[in-house]
Amino acid sequence: MMSIRSLAGACLSAFAALSAFAAPASAQNYPTRTITMIVPFAAGGPTDVISRIVTAHMAQTLGQSIVIENVVGAGGTTATTRAARAANDGYTLITGHMGTHAASVPLYPKLAYHPEKDFEPVALLAGTPILILARKDFPPKDLKEFVAYVKANAEKVNAAHAGIGSVSHASCELLNSILDVKPVGVPFNGTGPAMNALVAGQVDYMCDQIVNAVPQINAGTIKAYAVATPERNPSLPNVPTTTEAGLPAFQAQAWNAVFAPKGTSPAIIATLNAAAIKALDDENVRKRLLELGSVIPAPANRTPEALATLVKNEIAKWTPVLKPAS
Repeated sequence: MMSIRSLAGACLSAFAALSAFAAPASAQNYPTRTITMIVPFAAGGPTDVISRIVTAHMAQTLGQSIVIENVVGAGGTTATTRAARAANDGYTLITGHMGTHAASVPLYPKLAYHPEKDFEPVALLAGTPILILARKDFPPKDLKEFVAYVKANAEKVNAAHAGIGSVSHASCELLNSILDVKPVGVPFNGTGPAMNALVAGQVDYMCDQIVNAVPQINAGTIKAYAVATPERNPSLPNVPTTTEAGLPAFQAQAWNAVFAPKGTSPAIIATLNAAAIKALDDENVRKRLLELGSVIPAPANRTPEALATLVKNEIAKWTPVLKPAS
């Protein structure tokens, strides 16, 4: 007859075996319910737009809805902190970017998360070139005049951004450091609201991702001085590069990518990555992203490993630029 101790041991062994079997099975069946994709900025901004385009297709592949949840505040770090602390079961993800997963490190000494230590990289979604923009009636006619005007009126002009640590803030910090000026910064809860203020003429200039600006530039509601990439962007063929316009030192391109909380199953990461890759290969998704000026990553840059390397390199790139501003 089996003793109570032996019976208990047998039960524990059976439970452990069952748990070991159930974990992979759960990952294999993933997803079985709605996924929440946190976007760390207001609706209508570039990160929000790119996330909605790609995740709509991912949802079809995964067979479950992906609900976008916009969480604003502190340059995207409020939402990113929340995502880092979420359950690592694949049902809470975040569309992060250069600001939340690189620039935030030097800008926030007491940051509640670390991009490399607290997240599992899933997939890079799109690159987003940076533009130097201004209200439509801002006096300078081209980039050379812009540089001279801002330098001469540094204490009077202001620059809009989506909060400390956002892409718009970090990229304009780089621009301002090159020009050696410190204009008044005007923060908003996202680049969508910041763009609205620029269109309304309430702020003077801003550095923004191309996704947020193409419709406004084409409508003539704002002006674009240059794109901060080596080549012109097909969506805005008449906008010169910063090199062509006389400011070659200013080169900046943001990016958007999906991350999961640390410890998320490799099987779940692989499932999400495959869905993202399928979305980026879809003709309609590509068309919409390209029309907005996005740069679709090459296949080699779509892996979790490639995204991990990108985050590491971006932290190293932006830390010396932004640390004095923190």
